[in-house]
Order: sequence, then structure tokens, then C-alpha cells
Amino acid sequence: MKEEISVLLTEEQLDSRIRELGEQISKDYEGSSVHLVCILKGGTFFMCELAKRIKIPVSIDFMSVSSYGDSSVSSGVVKIIKDLDKPIEGKNVLIVEDIIDTGRTLSYLLKVLSHRNPESLKLVTLLDKPERRIVDDVKVDYTGFEIPDEFVVGYGLDYAERYRNLPYIGVVKL
Repeated sequence: MKEEISVLLTEEQLDSRIRELGEQISKDYEGSSVHLVCILKGGTFFMCELAKRIKIPVSIDFMSVSSYGDSSVSSGVVKIIKDLDKPIEGKNVLIVEDIIDTGRTLSYLLKVLSHRNPESLKLVTLLDKPERRIVDDVKVDYTGFEIPDEFVVGYGLDYAERYRNLPYIGVVKL
């Protein structure tokens, strides 16, 4: 099966918006530091670019949480595949996510991490699909772009582990 991919957000649009997010986060946490928790694998591209643009001290860690497998539709079952390497107690934690749609994964993750007593716990996402939200307890603090209900790839997002390396966000037509 051959997929067609059309550009939704260009590399230049992504770069500009990530710069703005970095400036806002730096301002909001001025005089402090922030601990970025990158959600693997999709969040890596976004986190690396975002971290370069934050002007306060930054530390990072990684989690792998999945509800998709190789499908383009969430299964609804959330699994922690890789947990944090270090405790987050007393830290200003900023979860870095590539995309939020139903919110199930983030709802689960926010509950898990809040029990670990961070100083603060906020969420930044590159892409948000609010019309797909099925949980009400996910508050997105920083959003790159709100996008329509399309299946997207690129800039870390994949379809069956392909297309992560695209330097733009594209819509997949199967």
C-alpha cells in the first residue's frame, strides 16, 4: 500500500512557532529551571528543537507511553513502556508531547506523574486535535498548532514507524 502525503505545516512554520514557545516558556519560568519529560518516540524532534530555544536551565528525561501500536487509531489501553530515569519530586516538570488527540494517554500520564510530587506539572504539545478529545481533565498549557482531525506524520510523528524524519508535518492519505 502506498500512502500519499500532503504538507500541512512547513518546516519554516514549525521553526517559527517552536521559537515562540521557547520564548514563552523561558519567560514563564524566569528565575527557575524546567525539567522536560519527552514522550518517546514522537516527541524527540520537538523536544530537541524546543530545548535549544529555552533560555533558562533545562534538564531532560524520557518516557515511552503508547496506546497506538502500529495502528493509526488509539486502542484506548495505555502502557508505560519506559519510565523516567530520575525522580521529579520538587521539579518544574514540563511534559513534551508531539500530538494530543483523544487525551487518554496524557490523562493517564498526568495522574501518574502528579503522584511523584513535582513542584509544578505542565504540558506542551506541538500539535493538538481538540475536536477529538474524549477526556476532560487534560489541560494543555502550551500548544504549537491546533490541527484538523487528520492523520499526520513527520517531525517525529510516524505511521508504522515510517515518515518520522520528514522535516514538515504532512497529512497521510491511505
